[in-house]
Amino acid sequence: MSLDQVSVGTEVLFRPFRLNGLELKNRIVMAPMTRGMAPEGIPGAANADYYAKRAAGEVGLILTEGTVVDRPASRNLPGIPFFHGPALDGWKVVADAVHAAGGRIGPQIWHTGSTRGGEWEPEAPVESPSGLVGPGDSRGTEMTEEDIADTIAAFASAAAEAKRLGFDVAELHGAHGYLIDQFFWEGTNLRTDRWGGATLPERARFAAEIVKAVRAAVGPDFPLLLRVSQWKQQDYKVKLASDPAALEAWLGPLADAGVDVFHCSQRRFWEPEFPEIDGGEGLNFAGWTKKLLGKPTISVGSVGLDGEFFGAFRGEGSGATPLDKLVARMERDEFDLIAVGRVLLTDAAWAEKVKRGAAGEIGGFNPASLGVLA
Repeated sequence: MSLDQVSVGTEVLFRPFRLNGLELKNRIVMAPMTRGMAPEGIPGAANADYYAKRAAGEVGLILTEGTVVDRPASRNLPGIPFFHGPALDGWKVVADAVHAAGGRIGPQIWHTGSTRGGEWEPEAPVESPSGLVGPGDSRGTEMTEEDIADTIAAFASAAAEAKRLGFDVAELHGAHGYLIDQFFWEGTNLRTDRWGGATLPERARFAAEIVKAVRAAVGPDFPLLLRVSQWKQQDYKVKLASDPAALEAWLGPLADAGVDVFHCSQRRFWEPEFPEIDGGEGLNFAGWTKKLLGKPTISVGSVGLDGEFFGAFRGEGSGATPLDKLVARMERDEFDLIAVGRVLLTDAAWAEKVKRGAAGEIGGFNPASLGVLA
């Protein structure tokens, strides 16, 4: 990597961003990344130090790893943190540590749905819209009306706790084939009641009711983010919305319900969302969402990696890449913020190094980073 590829034009990444009274010092967001290193589901000093290091390294906004709501079997692996009960005291320590380091932070509030296996906690019931983890792939039980009502309330309670604890934002995880996304997806939502339906807007009702409940719980000004994706861990090629009209019909009601920022997850941020429409060089997922809804968006997807999205986890092509594609898109305001994931696991000071153009100090993602909380 040359110095020019690091330093030229990167000022656009370090512009302040303001939303509902919140000011971020730059446009760099730490993406949520599951670590599974919270003993008994409670974050401790090591977790607080981990996030504080990224705040000290000039990340503007930190989104925590997914932290789960108060529902049976809401997490799919041991060590994933809770966002209820005794875990809240630990999260207060995390938020305070990030603030002391000059950063801003929000929890990603999560329910993993039927992605959870039963081997490590077999007595806990697995719940999902239709008792499926993928098309034709049964796992767990179909949620009842009572289950759905309790889950909506659990999301609202978690968001209210985030505000009480002093977090700056809250994000709802509605992506990647987890519970909220399982309601979106026709392959996992076969319901014939008001929580299902033939159309994507009908299947988005569960998410809209969560957003409404959360907005009522946190008030009109607390920034609320929603992470969405077309792809699923069950099928990387799925597209819920095949064109811009379908995208607007899906996400528009969620914006109306109270989402302030859409966090649009794709595997490679530089790829156009609808290449057949714009000739292959057009807007990405976050770009189309911003254009259609007029809401701020976060883009994400392989920033700082030179290999294929999942190959990086295997150490394939895990070196650093130029930021020219990112800078170009941000200079034309295609999206407002960029989430950075795996390179921040390896290098907590990545953002600071980019800011000062320290090309010789910037590396890529090392898969060994997945095994430590440092």
